[in-house]
Amino acid sequence: MAIYKFRVTFEDYDDVVREIDIKSNQTFLDLHKIIQQSTGYNAELPSSFYVSNDQWTKGEEITYLPNQKRIDRGIALMEKVKLSSFIDDPHQKFYYTYNFDRPYDFHVELIKILDDAPGVTYPIIAKSTGEAPRQLTAASFNPTTAPADNEDFDFLNEMEYAPEDAEDFDELRDDSESASSGSSDEEEEEDNDDMDEFSDNENYDDEDHGGGRGRHDDY
Repeated sequence: MAIYKFRVTFEDYDDVVREIDIKSNQTFLDLHKIIQQSTGYNAELPSSFYVSNDQWTKGEEITYLPNQKRIDRGIALMEKVKLSSFIDDPHQKFYYTYNFDRPYDFHVELIKILDDAPGVTYPIIAKSTGEAPRQLTAASFNPTTAPADNEDFDFLNEMEYAPEDAEDFDELRDDSESASSGSSDEEEEEDNDDMDEFSDNENYDDEDHGGGRGRHDDY
């Protein structure tokens, strides 16, 4: 029985490498599960292999836990497809997407074809280099929630002020109101002074006009 040796790398993490030895008559699901065993991720999430070329272009898809759209399209299932069915090249490549909800993308490349070693239970992780990145969870995306609009926001309680601190705030507020009231009174007095000055100017103008008429009458 032929043994395929695949090199598996993260597309975005070049320093994380796995080498997997697997029988040619085992399925893509066997390959999927051993890869996720090597990363420590949960294998029971929707994922797909794509037959690829040297440029890692996605071709025919082989999927696991498909959504309705993939079912309607008749996409081949990992558990039903043997690896040998899609090995046409001694350096065959597969583009592999794990977990469509929060995906990680991998490059899977056949690097060698070996003979079956007696006493070995395949598949196996033949080599492991680097630590797989921490898997993102729903908790990683939860923003800090703000108080709802229809809820009263108690500033003092939120800040954990004691009752005596609240009294200090009341005194500050009273002082502020008193200062504001005093400022308003001063502004009102200034307005009155301006009005008085304006009235005096009017009287002065009347006297000037009156004197002028008197002088004109002398002629």
